[in-house]
Amino acid sequence: MRKVEGHLRGTFANARITLVPRPKQKDSAEVYIADEFSGVVIEDEHEAGSFMFEMAILAEDLP
Repeated sequence: MRKVEGHLRGTFANARITLVPRPKQKDSAEVYIADEFSGVVIEDEHEAGSFMFEMAILAEDLP
């Protein structure tokens, strides 16, 4: 997950992105920007070494 965290930090130019392992899931981690939950990274079961980033965008967050 450290490689994925580094990739997300570089891609989004934000060093405050952190991945927090999920207690009961070994194949995923929660993504935070500072203290705010932003999404989930999940290991791709079809392609070894690949991951998917899922992020919800709520209507209330859009201008």
